[in-house]
This record gives sequence, C-alpha cells and structure tokens, in this order.
Amino acid sequence: MTPTTRAGALATLALLAACDLKVTNPGPIADDQLNNVTAVPALVNGMSGDLSFALGRYLDRGALASGELSEAGLFIPETHYFQGSFVPQDVNADWGNMQTARWTAESGLVRMKQVLGAAFETNVNTPRAYLYGGFANRLLGENVCVAVIDGGAAQSDSVYFQRAESLFTRALALATTANNTNVATAALGGRASVRAWQGNWTGAVADAALVPVAFVFNAIYSTNTARENLDLATQTITRSESSVFGTVYALNNKEPRATWDTVRTGTAVTKGANGTPVFRQTKYKTLAAPVALTKGTEMLLLRAEAALRNNDFAGAMTLINQERATYGLAALTATSTAAARTILQSERGLVLWLEGRRLWDLRRWLAEGTNTFLATRDKCLPPSADEQASNANLR
Repeated sequence: MTPTTRAGALATLALLAACDLKVTNPGPIADDQLNNVTAVPALVNGMSGDLSFALGRYLDRGALASGELSEAGLFIPETHYFQGSFVPQDVNADWGNMQTARWTAESGLVRMKQVLGAAFETNVNTPRAYLYGGFANRLLGENVCVAVIDGGAAQSDSVYFQRAESLFTRALALATTANNTNVATAALGGRASVRAWQGNWTGAVADAALVPVAFVFNAIYSTNTARENLDLATQTITRSESSVFGTVYALNNKEPRATWDTVRTGTAVTKGANGTPVFRQTKYKTLAAPVALTKGTEMLLLRAEAALRNNDFAGAMTLINQERATYGLAALTATSTAAARTILQSERGLVLWLEGRRLWDLRRWLAEGTNTFLATRDKCLPPSADEQASNANLR
C-alpha cells in the first residue's frame, strides 16, 4: 500500500484573514511545498508523529493479544485480539498505521536526499529520520506475519528487521559524526534488538553493551490534539475498556515495572461493560505519557538472553539482577539454565510491559520451544483486509 497522507506535522494549515477574522482551512499542504529545505524539520517531526500514532493505537490491542491486559469492554476487534484471533478486517487500522509510519519515514528520506543534496548527510534532522524509519520497520517485524512493501508481494517478516538494521546503522553513523549522543545511543539500542531477532546475538551484545543502563528513548505523545494522545491511556484511564485483571501482572500491584490500581464504585471494584473487574494500569497515567522505544534495562536483558543461549546462566543472572537493581528490587537466584530462562522471560515481560513488544517475544519463544502461551492462538497480524483487497500480489 502507498499511504496518501502527508507528514502529520504538515497535515493542515489555518489561515487568518486580516479583515474579517474568519478562519479557513485549505486542506492538506501541496506536495511540492514539502520540497523545501525549511520543511525538513517538520517532515521529520511528521515521521515521529506517524510512528507514535501507529504504536500508540496498537498498544492496547497488542497487550490484549499477548496477555498483558484483559478485555473489559465490548469492542469486537479488541475481543478478537484478546481471544487470540487476528481477523483481517480487525487489523485494518493497525496494519495501515504501521505501514504509514514506515512509508512516511522511508519516502521522507528519499525526499530529503533530493531537497538537501550534498547537505543531506550533515543535516541535523537526517539521523532522526533514519532512526524513526528503523523503529517503524521493527514495529512491523515484531508484530505482523509477512513483509509487504508498497503493494509488493508477501515476503518473510525478517525483511523488516533487515531494513531496520540498515536504517539504524545509518542513523548511528551520522549521529556519531554529528555528536548527537541521544540519537546514536537510540540507534544502538534499536539495532541491538533487530540484530538479535536475525540471529546475530554477538552483534546484538556488542551494541547493547554500549547503551547506558539509565538510557531511554521514547515515542512522544501530547494533549495538543486527539491524534497526539496516547490511546492506551484513553482506553484504560479515561475509559475502562481494558483491565490488568486476570493477567499474571495482576498478582502483585506493588511491582514497580507493571503498576496498576483498582477502580471502585463505593467499596466494590468497578466492572467493565463485559463484567471484567477494572484493574487499571498506571504505567501511563496521562494522555501525554511517553512510551519507550528502547532503553538500557532492555539491553541488559538482551545481553542476559544471549548469555543463556551460551548456557551461561550465572552470567545471565548477573545481568538480570543488575536490571532489577535499577528498579530497587532484590536479586534473584537460579541454579540452571532452564530456571534462569523462566526468570528472563518474566523479567522481559515486566520491563517491556505495555510497550508493544510482548507478542514478538512470545512468538519467537514458542518457535524455540520455551514458551507455550501462543500455542493455540494466532501468532502475528496477517495482511489486513484492505491490503488484500488493494494488492493484487496477495490475491
């Protein structure tokens, strides 16, 4: 598919007439007006906005599909996700939003090269553009079943990870040259993850070890417009459509990495529209709460998983306990690789809770025979009904 929307930050312009003070909206900005050096910062902000929108709209459904939340409302698509069934009609929005985020970044980079010419690689916005393209491709790779690029044929989902690695590598190189430590470190974190997902655990560990433990790079949300709101907060704080009730995370509401509280009507716990008690996530308390795209504690767990793959459970536990210490939690012990693996899978669930990452972990662990949560459920999002209807290569 080829999205027709322009970068979110340039979607519309409001013009104020000098005499009568009437406000008019001329609609989407003309395409050729983006072919201007002064439009580049807004173009890259649009890449960030489309990525945040795609991730933010998916978080609730991704959490329902991977056991992070329970459905408390009556929305049919959300109920299907919670039941572990991905119906092509239900995934129209998520598939479209994720593909739009990818296309906006990748096509935007092409436009930037044309507009900036020789100044492309030294422009302060270019490393960010590569970075957002990397995260958009990773979002797809971790959640959909096949790669479909701009109306093409279905390919292995690993294509998204390959594209992400290339984009992260360019972001890292250019950000390093520009002394942009924040973007360079985020690129290392993003590349570490997609290298691991392609089986390059040595490369993943090398990248992950360079990310400081306290580092976090976020997808940004705000209350400026409804489109910029974090939808998960809408569904769980403003509304009561999803609940922690019934999940493994409901066993302990004092866990600092997966916080929640009960919603009460008088003394009784409030129930959602479908009768599920409302245990409200409080990791994201506002519509403007940021969501981590990569962080240092995730990198510790990536390194721990690599150690386990080499049967170094003692080394894995050292890294896991280093991660736990950052949250003020006591050290854990394990006397075997299997025991350490169980801890590792739990720790990844807690550290990455409600960040749109769990479905991929469960999917790859099922394939490796170390986790059975998805055994009787759909494992990933298929091409949407809209994609199948518009793409002759899928028929």
